[in-house]
Amino acid sequence: MRALLWLVLLFLLATLLALLAGGNQAVVTVYWSPTRAIDLSLNLIVAVIVGLFLLGFALLRGVQILSSLPQQAQRWRTHQKERAMHGHLLDAMSYQMAGRYGRARTAAGKALEQDEGLYGKPDQIQPAEPVVSGRKTPPHAVAPAYRMQLRTLAHSLMADSSQRMQDADWRDACQLRAEQEGQQIQGSAAAETREGLLLRSVRWALDSHQPDKALQQLDQLPQGAGRRMAALRYRLRAAQQIGDAHQALETARVLVRHKAFSELAGKALIQQLAADWLRSAQDVAQLQQHWRALDAQERSVPAIALAATERLQLLGGSSAQSAQWLLPVWEQLVEQPDALAASQRQSVLLLLGDALDSLDAGWLQRIEQARQRHPRQAELQYLDGLACLQRQLPDQARQLLEQALPGLQQAPALRRQAWMALARLAEQRADSAAALEAWKQAATTAV
Repeated sequence: MRALLWLVLLFLLATLLALLAGGNQAVVTVYWSPTRAIDLSLNLIVAVIVGLFLLGFALLRGVQILSSLPQQAQRWRTHQKERAMHGHLLDAMSYQMAGRYGRARTAAGKALEQDEGLYGKPDQIQPAEPVVSGRKTPPHAVAPAYRMQLRTLAHSLMADSSQRMQDADWRDACQLRAEQEGQQIQGSAAAETREGLLLRSVRWALDSHQPDKALQQLDQLPQGAGRRMAALRYRLRAAQQIGDAHQALETARVLVRHKAFSELAGKALIQQLAADWLRSAQDVAQLQQHWRALDAQERSVPAIALAATERLQLLGGSSAQSAQWLLPVWEQLVEQPDALAASQRQSVLLLLGDALDSLDAGWLQRIEQARQRHPRQAELQYLDGLACLQRQLPDQARQLLEQALPGLQQAPALRRQAWMALARLAEQRADSAAALEAWKQAATTAV
């Protein structure tokens, strides 16, 4: 449609020109000294003037194009070298991702050589018209604004490749150069590039098992950069390496809130770190302080509560305190026994069995009600049997323990304790044969 409109317009212009020129009878007379005169059509004069103007414009344009050919050729050569430089940098990145660290370092070095061939060394001030061997040479091309960022990335690639090749000298030299040139970057990516260099140094320190150095470098990050997931992950890793369970737990909580892990992985990590923090307590008072620092949801997690109770028992703490800490776990066990792993159920019952002497009547009643609620649960029969033994009900205790034994095949520690309790009951009623058999069964039960 547009071409058709242009064609119609062209015909209109041609028609108007023909009408104007065809009806123009004007004549221009040129007098030639002394007595000659030449009559020329006005149309011809106009055509000659327009032609001379177009010829002059074409000549000027041609001269301009010819004079700019050297600049265009130099610009073309510069673009070719820039493309080669960018190609070497992309090759270095590809080699590094493929694990070809030697080739990555070589390609990054070639990119730097191309850069210096184009623009000179960064710390070298080029004169306007440098003279070499008595003749003038063209000055270096004007360096683009992203030049220092490109050089910083190239040096960083070389440093990271050297780190993977365990070449510490090359790594440190390239990293130092990258940091120096990173300070000269201008633009929106300047801060991110420098922060990236620092984070990479943190990762190298962690790979070299230098958590103190890694934490010092993390503290140098700006406040906003220190809250990024990459920085928090490095802080978590450094805290784990240094053995600071509390800092690791706090960092993991932040990461979980920011959904840095899947829900299952985040819960498992929090459980592990909280348990490690509780196990690091040196006395009962410190353990209680750690326990109070946990929130209610964390204290109800079986793995955490068991770790606290076991540590309390190891430090010689109160059995009543242990039972109180185990109460949320016990409620979960009663509500849904399969919600706890078999090893966790066994640990809960062993700890409560050891604390029966200090349990109040409320706890004994809870145990009996749980056994009545789950009459076929061998583990609850075992614990209620020990509770009956504690309440001086030997016949009921013996009956419950004997009923529990067949179901304790997968819980050898509980099975052994049950045989030992039956042996003591047999000794109380002076049944030497039954006591001997029970002690024998307890001794041969592998825990």
